[in-house]
Amino acid sequence: MRWHDCLVQYHAHDPIARAVIQSAADAIVAVDHHYRVTVWNPAAERMFGWTAAEMLGRVPPIVPDELQAEHNAVQERLLTRRPGEGGEAAEGTGTGTGGAGGTGDGGQISIATRRFHRDGRLIDVRIDTSLLKDPGGALLGWVGVYHPVEEDEGVQHHMAERARLVRRLNDIIADLNAELDLAVVLDRITGALIELTGADAAGFVRIEGDRLRLVSMTGLPEHMRGSSAELRPSLVGELLRSGKTVKLATGERRLGDLIWSELPGLHTVALGLSYLQNRPYGALYALFSGRRIGHTELELLELLAGHAGVAVGNAVAYAEVVRQRAHERAVIDSSADGIAVLGRDRVVLQWNPAAHALTGVPAEEAIGRELPFDMPALGEMLTVELPSGIWLNVLAAEIEETGELVVDFRDVSEAKALEEAKDLFLATTSHELRTPITVVQGFASTLVNRWDELADGDRRAAVATIAERAQSLGRLVEHLLLGSRAGADELAVTVETFDLARLLEGVVGGFRSLSPVHRVELEIAPGLPPARGDAMATDIVLGQLLENAFKYSPDGGTVRVRACLEGRDLVVTVVDEGVGIAPGDHERIFERFVQGEAGDRRRFGGIGLGLYIVKRLTEAQGGSISARPADPPSARAGGGTCMRLVLERAS
Repeated sequence: MRWHDCLVQYHAHDPIARAVIQSAADAIVAVDHHYRVTVWNPAAERMFGWTAAEMLGRVPPIVPDELQAEHNAVQERLLTRRPGEGGEAAEGTGTGTGGAGGTGDGGQISIATRRFHRDGRLIDVRIDTSLLKDPGGALLGWVGVYHPVEEDEGVQHHMAERARLVRRLNDIIADLNAELDLAVVLDRITGALIELTGADAAGFVRIEGDRLRLVSMTGLPEHMRGSSAELRPSLVGELLRSGKTVKLATGERRLGDLIWSELPGLHTVALGLSYLQNRPYGALYALFSGRRIGHTELELLELLAGHAGVAVGNAVAYAEVVRQRAHERAVIDSSADGIAVLGRDRVVLQWNPAAHALTGVPAEEAIGRELPFDMPALGEMLTVELPSGIWLNVLAAEIEETGELVVDFRDVSEAKALEEAKDLFLATTSHELRTPITVVQGFASTLVNRWDELADGDRRAAVATIAERAQSLGRLVEHLLLGSRAGADELAVTVETFDLARLLEGVVGGFRSLSPVHRVELEIAPGLPPARGDAMATDIVLGQLLENAFKYSPDGGTVRVRACLEGRDLVVTVVDEGVGIAPGDHERIFERFVQGEAGDRRRFGGIGLGLYIVKRLTEAQGGSISARPADPPSARAGGGTCMRLVLERAS
């Protein structure tokens, strides 16, 4: 006969039930719905020290204040239990148990806790509490059966083991939260699950959209790692739809179809959900093929799965930070701009490779020091010149969260030089245009105003001067147009076969009569083959080279033009005895608005576009042009210049 039935009959004045309760070895205490004692048997008198006469009709003074909430919670739980709901464990929180618990059976809750004796000492007890109802189902109160813990070695062992598991769980959680490598965290979780629950194998599956993937496991064949399955028909899918966090599946189901397992003798699977940022991230599996699982194991699984979500969240967040920093570092390191990060004290914390290349200061020297150049105000651009002659545009921005500064600087030396060259070009062009226009205006005005006064010879001379100056203006405009087209990559050439020897003879012949102080020599190798290129463009190139040879040898001298075959290339050289080219300028003279003479630029005139056009026209037809000192050097001042034109030979 169950104690509940005995008490009901006891209240119905059944003498047999009364005798059973009075003679029971366990302390039996029943209270009504106002918590007043209705039954206090002799064993209760022996356990607590109060007699039945003292306790009947009173609220028993045996519950310590700190355990009153626990006591009320157990009774409330019994009242709110849904029909058919199984029992549960409730853990005592009083001083002395170190944590204890038990299992429920049907409508009963069992807890390990402490109660007061009449003399004031605390007694370790285990209490089995049930609702007390009459045969009609009406609530009479609650009944508790008290067992001294010292007399129940099984309970003592259970309490000690549970305390050990709680301590170990705390250690494991601390260890998990300290680890930031996601793969290591997941492996430790599955290993800890086997240690705590005694499972034969464990695994962690990650939810990836509508599928699951096995990302960590212990006690299972290695080839299963990375296996995947559909989410919806899986145990995880069923658990998600149930709204709960843990689930048990037994051998009654076809477990092999629902999880990835090759564990022989598998009879039970327990799984718990792990959440990341309040969303299901994955599930922790415990697989049992030997021992049976109980409530404690399921509770430990739920706790570990919950903490796994925290540990995984930490690892994922750390991995994202590492990935983000690596991405930022890659962007900074691969940037063509120099980038420096400064701390609050304005010393360098980061210094990318481009910063080293631009300034010549390596990272190990820059870090920990101030910038090697002036820093602009926030949001403003500053242009600074380094001792090396490099010009930098510098910008600075603040990272509000840290107070650090990011300084970006780029090389604008070419743009700076081009800007200066453009200024020079405008000044030069104005000068070059003003001189012939002034002469034309002057002679034209003279002709208009004094035509009748001038002799015929004077009139002819004035018209000839006007014509010569107009021709100069035409050449200047032609250079401007060609320079504009070359800068926009709009030079049009027609590549075809042409007679280079004949073209050279025509160009040289035209220049021989232009200067009384220069002598032009032409030497063409016998049997010179035809060239492949643009004859008109080559004519312009050769004309410009000869014009420069005349201009930069103002004292006259010999200009030697030679053409020969070198391998598969046709090579034309133009050598003068002029002022030569300053060291370091042999490449620069082919840039726009640059003149090679190191002295007064205005001494020779020009706008610095001639050789730029020569280079672009030559390259457009597949050739090349270069400059070097004359070999052997001329006896005249400067040593002379050799211009070397290379064209393709026609097949």
